[in-house]
Amino acid sequence: MNTTTNTLTPEQLRLAINLRLGLLGCASVANAGGDDLSGVAAPLFAQQREIARRLSHQLSPVDERIQHFLNTYLAETGPAPRLPARTFVLDQPGLARELSLPADGDTVDSPLLKSFRLHNGVLHNPASDRRTTQGVFHIAEGGLPVPDDKLAVPKITFSRMLGIALHHPPELLRLPYTATQKNPAECIVSLMLRPLVVPAVPGFIGEKRMEIRFFAPGSLVSNLDFIENIFGNAGDPYIAENDAALDVDGWTGHTGCVILAPQLVGVRKHHVGLPHWDLATPRQRRDGMCWKNEDELYNNGGAFKLCARDARGVMVTLIADNYYGYCKKEVKTQISYAANLFGLAEEEHAGGALVFPSYDLGEDFGGYTEAHEDYTIEAVLARDPADWTKQSEGHAISTSDTDVVLVPEATHFDLRKQRISWTDSAGTARHIKLLAGKTYVRPSGYRVRMEPVRGEPGQWRLVGTVAETTLCHKPCTVSGGGKSEISKAISDAILPGHVFVADFERDMDNVTALLARDYSDRFRDAARVGKDQRPILSAERTLGSVIKLLTPSKRDYTDAYNSWLAAIPRHVKELVFVVKRFHKAEWGTDWREHFSVDTINGRPGYELKLDGRKLVVNTLRVGYEEDGSWRVFGLRHDFHPAAKVQMEDDITASVVAPAADPTKPSLKYVQNCEARLFQRPDDAIHRGYDKQAEADISTPGTFLSNYEPLTGDDARAFIEDAVGFSAYTAPMQELVKKAAATGPGESPAYF
Repeated sequence: MNTTTNTLTPEQLRLAINLRLGLLGCASVANAGGDDLSGVAAPLFAQQREIARRLSHQLSPVDERIQHFLNTYLAETGPAPRLPARTFVLDQPGLARELSLPADGDTVDSPLLKSFRLHNGVLHNPASDRRTTQGVFHIAEGGLPVPDDKLAVPKITFSRMLGIALHHPPELLRLPYTATQKNPAECIVSLMLRPLVVPAVPGFIGEKRMEIRFFAPGSLVSNLDFIENIFGNAGDPYIAENDAALDVDGWTGHTGCVILAPQLVGVRKHHVGLPHWDLATPRQRRDGMCWKNEDELYNNGGAFKLCARDARGVMVTLIADNYYGYCKKEVKTQISYAANLFGLAEEEHAGGALVFPSYDLGEDFGGYTEAHEDYTIEAVLARDPADWTKQSEGHAISTSDTDVVLVPEATHFDLRKQRISWTDSAGTARHIKLLAGKTYVRPSGYRVRMEPVRGEPGQWRLVGTVAETTLCHKPCTVSGGGKSEISKAISDAILPGHVFVADFERDMDNVTALLARDYSDRFRDAARVGKDQRPILSAERTLGSVIKLLTPSKRDYTDAYNSWLAAIPRHVKELVFVVKRFHKAEWGTDWREHFSVDTINGRPGYELKLDGRKLVVNTLRVGYEEDGSWRVFGLRHDFHPAAKVQMEDDITASVVAPAADPTKPSLKYVQNCEARLFQRPDDAIHRGYDKQAEADISTPGTFLSNYEPLTGDDARAFIEDAVGFSAYTAPMQELVKKAAATGPGESPAYF
């Protein structure tokens, strides 16, 4: 099964396209790059076309399975329409992308689509970009039961719709790649997929996939480019090694087919066998599967998906539209269909990410994991000797990334001195310099790095990230249920804020009193009273423990203590946390002299400063008020957003397997079905806000839909707007600069 990404050069892709056009009897594209072999190979092309004509009744193995289903399923309605035997087969990754735009141009305009070649990839704008699910899902009768919320379609109607779907108007068949040629090629393009249905669980079940065939008129080849980028390319369906039926261990036994046919939107009801109102059943009247006058259009002329399927495991779907989302959702539907029939597995509308908790460690950190025989540099080097180069000081540097440094477990990080120190096994003190841009990893996997404080120029902090991860998996979620939000970084919603006081002297007096208080009497459990006498500013107490100390707890603390905590003004508690966060051991009890406020118009100000610089704290934007102002909440002073690796979005296959220990409950294993993820960057309308979206959009080769194509003149206007341009992230600024440097007649002309 070939699911690799494109490895061909543009010249090789164009030569491959010309060869395939010749085999179909279409004119090759002149001056498309590479060697034009159409003239030399003309006799061979003619021979192959004659062989194909004589074997026109022969379909590929997967198409034969689909055709057999259609022949038997539609037997009572007459001969079933036949799948096309001669198509432009997208048997290599990258062909669809190259075919979706003219060989010698940057734009093409078809009845349903406008496409543009971009500096950052390709842009396809359908004629109508608004979609709904209302009234879209139609299912042919005679197979599995039709759910009540779907529209039931007579079998004869499906048969006639299929016949129309396989006969596209000439303007829909024209390949964009040949749009500027004297004789544009007109053909159907096809693609084979092998999407995941059952994840592999070692010792229990192997990975299993279904097979899906896509057919589309040439002008809509970008739909197949979209699908290929998400689900991969399973190669040439005519080649034996790509025949799923011969993959006895890896095939679920299920086959899907999707046919794009926008021309179905204009079909009249009576032409496809729907009954007159007087002869219709109550459900047909409810579903609109009947007519009163002959001018009525099927589904009122709106987009729809019509599928036929039964328990044998073959599903054929007609899509009367060119909306990219419908194609992706149909693959999802067919995976779900295969999983339900196969059993044990499930397709989940899910989202998820691997989450590595991270913490703001302040400017000084010396905590370490409990001793473990594997938590030594020697153990790591013995296990992976090729991955590290040991240094004379005792640390090691990664051989694959010199910015990754392995340090002993019991290591102390001092940001103020920019120093990392430890004591080796011989008792000798060792140290190296703490540098920005480096990631320091301890043998336990815990990593520490320097990071600039957002909104506080010149200020840095230490950030620690644990090695133990959690898979946050949100299963069986409705649309809009927050799947994508799990995997998106929350850092873009974190805003820098400042620390304010109401009355500096009075508030600092209150902080002093709180720091001096004895908290050992707070426990509800009498056995714990008097045990914890650590002062708030003690090095033995972390900022997190101070936050817990000043947070009411009905379970742990007495009612009197909780009432006392509730009476402390919130901003005074915040000041305690600020003092704890920035306190240095050398200050001793003279911490107060390091804090101040400016004198404004002869009166004390309200913005707290530390050693003459304004303090910055993190706040989180969680929404908007009716007047457009942001709703913002403060975050814990030791909070830092977790590091995330997105694992799934929208389409996930899962399987339940017994645990190795029979006394334990069964386990569910999940795996994303998509090679690339399809996202709506909603917050990218705010310049510079969604940093990941701007980075993704700026990346060459990006597939974009429903955007405005911009020119070099637009780019130069953006740059002239210095204030607006500076709000973009660096990747977006570089893209705009690159587009601005494009001269007249140069390609690509758009971004």
